[in-house]
Amino acid sequence: MKHTLSVLVENKPGVLARVAELFARRGFNIDSLAVGTTDRPDISRMTIVVDVAEHSLEQVRKQLHKLINVIEIVDLDPETSVARELVLAKVKVDKDTRSEVIEIVDIFRGNIVDVSPESIIVEVTGSSQKLQAFEDLVRPYGIKELVRTGKVALPRGK
Repeated sequence: MKHTLSVLVENKPGVLARVAELFARRGFNIDSLAVGTTDRPDISRMTIVVDVAEHSLEQVRKQLHKLINVIEIVDLDPETSVARELVLAKVKVDKDTRSEVIEIVDIFRGNIVDVSPESIIVEVTGSSQKLQAFEDLVRPYGIKELVRTGKVALPRGK
């Protein structure tokens, strides 16, 4: 089962490597990893998506808590949290297809961030499913390049 972990850590060199090594030692593949500072510059939030069984997840949580720089670990429930990803896609266009691609971008509430005669770069945010649907719709036009961020998530307010 996929779990999204929100891990608050001290913003210090080597913390990311130690956390990633812990997952590697356990033989777990990280599906998605996003790290960034929080409202406090000395604290970073790691959003880690991993596919593990519940009992294995508990072992990972215990091991994470033993790491000196880990402050808090929360297993985010999809029902009570908000999660988003970002995709940047360079889509092949010409004078005949440009308006069709722009229409798809509008449907997905995306933004066009760069335009050239033969391509446009689009940014779209949303759930994994939304981004996959966007990719599927623009793929026939030709995706020249594409990059997706890892998932970022926060628990909903009380």
